[in-house]
Amino acid sequence: MKNLVRKFLSDESGATAIEYGLIAAGIALAIIVVVQSLGGTLAEKFTSLNTQIKGTAGGGSGSGG
Repeated sequence: MKNLVRKFLSDESGATAIEYGLIAAGIALAIIVVVQSLGGTLAEKFTSLNTQIKGTAGGGSGSGG
């Protein structure tokens, strides 16, 4: 019985798996934060571009093609 308890206490494979899980969770969190911050910036850029295109499209000569 002592041998079993000693073996259980010295086994670190579970701790390693937990560490890898925490690292993966941290990386995933960092990716989510970056994507959300860039997503807002990209949405603003596309909105601005869309407004500019609509503004220039209305003032054409109307000869269209």
